[in-house]
Amino acid sequence: MPLLSHLSELRKRLTIAAIAVVIGGVVGFTLSDALIAAAAEPLSHVHGPSMTGLNFTRIGEAFDLRFKIALTVGIVLASPVWIAQTWAFLVPGLTSRERRTGVTFVGLAVPLFLGGAGFGWMVVPQIVELLAGFAPSGSTTMLTASQYFDFLLKLVVGVGLAFVSPLAIIALNAVGVLSARSVVRGWRVALVVIVVFSAAVTPPADLMSMGIIALPLCVLYVGAAAWTWVHDHRSARRARSSA
Repeated sequence: MPLLSHLSELRKRLTIAAIAVVIGGVVGFTLSDALIAAAAEPLSHVHGPSMTGLNFTRIGEAFDLRFKIALTVGIVLASPVWIAQTWAFLVPGLTSRERRTGVTFVGLAVPLFLGGAGFGWMVVPQIVELLAGFAPSGSTTMLTASQYFDFLLKLVVGVGLAFVSPLAIIALNAVGVLSARSVVRGWRVALVVIVVFSAAVTPPADLMSMGIIALPLCVLYVGAAAWTWVHDHRSARRARSSA
């Protein structure tokens, strides 16, 4: 395809994904009260130094918070659509067999993303309790709502996307773009990327929280590398037997 055709295809895919995110965002905005209460609930279980509730320091901060929640919920709810659109744009020239394989991987990517987002949500109470526990005795920890939810939403979406990345490796290997040898040899680069990503979605200087996120990502990468290795060996055996 010429460059203009690629750009037109990209615009089409982005438009479909954006519409799905907007529709999901409307749902998220209507549920924002319940989500704010659920997200703030871990703060009530922190032991040790006293904590205040969430504080709004600007007049428009409450609306900004609801907008961020709506956008995040829209991204999560629209994940089947934008994952499918991403795959359709990246690999438009596949054979019918490879397209069937792609449909399978897209179907797996959705629960992986949702599972990663759920994992990010579940570790928030542990991270909050761990970090709040370092406050001196007798002190009061004050949290602004925007700061707390920026951390939470970034963690949920970021971990969800990270859980899909090993599946992308498997998909690229299945269609012959990426070899198992390249995946195994690239473990150092993958480790650096995982560590940098884990540091980006967790609070600064919090090594334990970073480790909580990085460990399952490392396990997923090892699993993806093992799958590509088995797949390449099976493909090589089939090629030899048919020769």
